Amino acid sequence: MATSATDQLAYRQDITGCLSGTLGAHGLDDPALSRWLDRLAPTLAALTEDYRTGRLPLLNIPEETADIDEASAALGRLSQGADTIIFFGTGGSGLGGQTLAQVAGWNISGGAGIYDRTRPRTRFFDNLDAATLASALEGRDLAKTRFIAISKSGGTTETLVQTITALTTLKNAGLEARIPELFLGVTEPARPGTTNGLRALLSSLRVPMLDHHTGIGGRFSSLTNVGLLPAIARGLDAKKIRAGAREVVDAMRAARHPRDFAPGVGAAVATALAKEKGIRTIVMMPYADRLGRFADWFVQLWAESLGKGGEGTAPIPAIGPVDQHSQLQLFMDGPPEFYLTVIRARTAGSGPVVDPGMAKIAGVGFLAGKSVGDVVDAQAHAIVEALGRAGRPVRTIDVDRLDERTIGALLMHFMIETILAGRLLGIDPFDQPAVELAKVLTRERLSR
Repeated sequence: MATSATDQLAYRQDITGCLSGTLGAHGLDDPALSRWLDRLAPTLAALTEDYRTGRLPLLNIPEETADIDEASAALGRLSQGADTIIFFGTGGSGLGGQTLAQVAGWNISGGAGIYDRTRPRTRFFDNLDAATLASALEGRDLAKTRFIAISKSGGTTETLVQTITALTTLKNAGLEARIPELFLGVTEPARPGTTNGLRALLSSLRVPMLDHHTGIGGRFSSLTNVGLLPAIARGLDAKKIRAGAREVVDAMRAARHPRDFAPGVGAAVATALAKEKGIRTIVMMPYADRLGRFADWFVQLWAESLGKGGEGTAPIPAIGPVDQHSQLQLFMDGPPEFYLTVIRARTAGSGPVVDPGMAKIAGVGFLAGKSVGDVVDAQAHAIVEALGRAGRPVRTIDVDRLDERTIGALLMHFMIETILAGRLLGIDPFDQPAVELAKVLTRERLSR
């Protein structure tokens, strides 16, 4: 059971570092883990039925292509004559797209060697900050700037403020007539009796609109046009992303028991560690710059889906190897309540090579002739061993290639794992009552 059944997937999951055979009393023994896996069996069967009936569209979206073609065409029209595309969208409407764009090198110095500089630059504004928004629009060549506003409900305050500010700036710059070619909106279709501020605003200005999937909410929307528009903008193949996600769904349908399904094992381990071993904090720590936003995406997914009714564990984003020099001290020597997921991309033999002469002068002869990828690979393996010696549970996920197929599979893995963990905890992973309360109180305060 230590290594999940992922033979047909783009990644390999190993939970050996969470078990009593590695950690002794700090780890899960087979009877305990088996109990949680058995509890998950009815839920896994229900998810498989949800796929068959289409009741949970997240599981069926990987098979669709028409919306990808529509998004690609809309983006192609929007991009004509553009040097920058700005995305407005907060929470799940921003992080999924950022995660996919970063796989293509976005927001990495040098673009991780794969950044396509022939495409318009990509910018994301997901947090509302007066100074940031003002500086983002001031001095910009607005005629060459394009805007994509994303909100499922069309009522997200932050996104509406950003959109109205950008539209006003365009009008003041004498570009009002060009707004339909400079803007694109993504929101739910119009429905009788429902107010959709974003759709009403943009439609009044003849801005083209794409429909946000009505059955897939923000933090689960990375595989819809919400996440795929930024991916396409950065040159990724959206259909390959969905193909990777579909492989995970296919594995779910083929699994006879949760122990045969990687996300099922992951959900059982996380829940069992919380309930049996008092684990209160889980850490997502990829060893790749191109997965930095993925860690942030996971934190929102896990926290907003599972932090309800006194349940849930606190997720922390980290990235290796830099966080070995900061947060790792806490993870290894602080309270014994941390569970880490270490994602390792294959790096051995890649990157520049350390000059032997300089390595000797610097007193690090052991690095002579080693590539940068060799160093990162050694660190990513050493941390797992170190955590085990410290009695801290750690799961590893290894990927051979960090490409569209792999990121699609990882996104689907963790969305299903989160759903399954929620079912084990007896909560609804799809709502966010506390977040909604804060939105209501914000509106009340601004209405005074």
